[in-house]
Amino acid sequence: MKQLVVTAAVIERDGRILLAQRKPETHMGLKWEFPGGKLEWGEDPRAGLAREIREELGIEIEVGDVLEVVSHTYEDRHVVLMGYSCRCRSGELQKLDVQDVRWVQPDELLSYDLAPADVPIVEKLLRL
Repeated sequence: MKQLVVTAAVIERDGRILLAQRKPETHMGLKWEFPGGKLEWGEDPRAGLAREIREELGIEIEVGDVLEVVSHTYEDRHVVLMGYSCRCRSGELQKLDVQDVRWVQPDELLSYDLAPADVPIVEKLLRL
């Protein structure tokens, strides 16, 4: 079983949180998640998250504090997911490497078909 270190951006704008839908051909295809992705070997987590958001959504973000760290085991992999509080600095949101994106009210997050590793981050957000 492989282990992955993954980062996720919790991007807030006007009281809403950005969710991204995974492409159908990917692991957990069509599930919703906080955008982000795998770190490259030796990559700083904040730099890796900013890179992933550029690649997936075409925007520049400011990566803030860690909101939550999640350890989750799927059938074929173990994921350590670090969720960071982020804000958009510049750029126009594009669907470069995601199926879809939505700005969601926090109390609507759990109504989406979320990737299981993202659920603890949502639960943390709802407690804040």
